[in-house]
Amino acid sequence: MPTNVFMPQMGESITEGTIVRWVKKIGDHVDRDEPLFEISTDKVDAEIPSPAAGVLTEIRAKEGETVAVNTVVAIIDESPGAVAPAPAAPGTASAPAATPAPKDAQAAAPPPSGSGPVPPAAESLSSDDLRRQKSSPVVRRIAAEHGVDITQIDGSGIAGRVTKQDILEFIDEGGKAAASAQAPSAPAHAGPSPVRAGDDVVPMTLMRRRIAEHLIASRRTSAHVHSVFEIDFSRVARLRDAKKAEYERAGAKLTYLPFIVKAVVAGLRAVPVVNASIDGDNVIYHKDINIGIAVALDWGLIVPVVKQADEKSILGLSRAMHDLANRARSKQLKPDEVQGGTFTITNPGVFGALFGMPIISQPQVAILGIGAVEKRVVVVDDAIAIRAMAYLSLGYDHRLIDGAVADQFMSVVKKQIETFDPAAL
Repeated sequence: MPTNVFMPQMGESITEGTIVRWVKKIGDHVDRDEPLFEISTDKVDAEIPSPAAGVLTEIRAKEGETVAVNTVVAIIDESPGAVAPAPAAPGTASAPAATPAPKDAQAAAPPPSGSGPVPPAAESLSSDDLRRQKSSPVVRRIAAEHGVDITQIDGSGIAGRVTKQDILEFIDEGGKAAASAQAPSAPAHAGPSPVRAGDDVVPMTLMRRRIAEHLIASRRTSAHVHSVFEIDFSRVARLRDAKKAEYERAGAKLTYLPFIVKAVVAGLRAVPVVNASIDGDNVIYHKDINIGIAVALDWGLIVPVVKQADEKSILGLSRAMHDLANRARSKQLKPDEVQGGTFTITNPGVFGALFGMPIISQPQVAILGIGAVEKRVVVVDDAIAIRAMAYLSLGYDHRLIDGAVADQFMSVVKKQIETFDPAAL
């Protein structure tokens, strides 16, 4: 029995993925959940497991090819004794990769598991409707922010879909044209960076390019503002030292991060607009508190999500974050583990940075940056003291969050950390 292998959706705004490498070849036997191929998106590089056990009889997407989510990329035959079809003899025309099913059969076929609603038949839609339908939520959000009509853009994506790069280039061209009209004497663009003797020219990886696109789109979408608070971690440091060995025996590494996540949860409960997102002229207040934790990789950055973080203890948070980070580095994350985040935390302090000014991860409206925790000389009750201190910076979208609201959230986080309840351990 043949089983279709689909390109999975690796994030809410992800509509396509690129096949980086086929782990198995045509004719290979594959077990259920065994790695079948690797994909890359702007959110994650991941190994995709086989949905069934059998023989890989057909590969429909080559390495390096970008295809839409829910597209069939391979066929696995689960029949006992299944073998791959013999390749066509030299000099003969090869058969088509797949014979289209009759329209009646296509209409009766159920949608793939995890996919969204089946779109109307293509013949019933105009080209403008198709282009609008095939654009991602990020593209539509950028279009709304800049007053751009998506139907006026020639999409370079699959089936004419307008990609983020398409709309950003469209906006850039419009902006440059307007600037030229107002200031004709402005100097010309300097052009590409010159390559000198001894320079190495290395193409960006697919993941790096898509991260760049995502971050540029976020800067264009959100009105970024940052607030920085200095926080005393002395109490947390003492609790951490007292419990570190106990947590290690329980199989968890106790860092400052789970304490910070607990404080953030309290802040999001107290100031729920920070846990919201913007959809056109509407504000969506999220019921779940799903915290994305940025993980630095050798080949890029990934943000796995701790779901229902408000329901986890310090030990549960420690285990969850350690597990997600390890599997992110080994490309073992599942699709739903990199989507659904409502707030993000990034930790440049682990590399010694005092603080950072992070860019918001769309469609969220805030992100917290953690600086290095280090001993400093401070004034406590009119006396000089040495305390474990750190700067925490909140990047927030001023379209929705005002400075007073952001500082209210940060005040809750600061108080929770500085007065952390030992009973929570």
